[in-house]
Amino acid sequence: MSTNTLPSSAFNHYSIQAIKDEARQLVEKGVISRQQPIYTLCQYIPAREWVCIEGELDKCDFLLRDRIGDLLASEVWEND
Repeated sequence: MSTNTLPSSAFNHYSIQAIKDEARQLVEKGVISRQQPIYTLCQYIPAREWVCIEGELDKCDFLLRDRIGDLLASEVWEND
C-alpha cells in the first residue's frame, strides 16, 4: 500500500535571502512593485509556507506593512 505523502523536506524553510530573491524576481517580472507592502507576497506563495516566511521576516525585523523596496534595499545596480 503506497501513499503519496510529501517528505518533510518538501516544506521549504525560507531564509531571508530566499524571500528577497523571490520578491526580486516578482518585481523584475513586473508582477508586483517595490512600493507595495511585503504582505503582497502572500498572494504568490503557498499558504502553508507563508507562516514560515512571516516568522523569518519577523526575525529579521521586517513588518508585513513595510514596502517591498525596503526588503530589496540592499540591491546593487550595475548600470548606475
